[in-house]
Amino acid sequence: MLKGFFQWLAATDWFMRAGPRIVPKLDRALHRLTRGKLIGASGLVPALVLTTTGARSGLPRTTPLACLPEPGGSLLVVGSNFGLPGHPAWTGNLLKTPAATVSFRGREFPVVATLLTGERRAAAWPGLIELWPVYDRYTEKSGRELRVFRLTPTT
Repeated sequence: MLKGFFQWLAATDWFMRAGPRIVPKLDRALHRLTRGKLIGASGLVPALVLTTTGARSGLPRTTPLACLPEPGGSLLVVGSNFGLPGHPAWTGNLLKTPAATVSFRGREFPVVATLLTGERRAAAWPGLIELWPVYDRYTEKSGRELRVFRLTPTT
């Protein structure tokens, strides 16, 4: 029931405008306070904190994201950007530098990111929609294909 309410809220135009300014800050604070064990979304869906290398700055950039764990330890993440027209910066960071770090369920580990396209993206999409049906609304609202990445642990 609670997940359904938050899915409804996340699909509203108001949330798609306000969410990008509010949710990541709250998630980062909770992640820091719980020493990596929780972020806000983790009560609704599995969630991680991704640290990428800034494409222009070269500096570490952290982003809390919902994720879909896969058998074998890989994690799928979606560049939804709350349904905004542009791709989120972290996706550009991964395209330039696929090596990143993930904090997931209290554990930190290195990953390599692969952008899923074509058949691989199509195969992953139903599971992502099952996880968070709002991705379809974000696709419609943004007018773009949302980038999907597989984060594969390197250790």
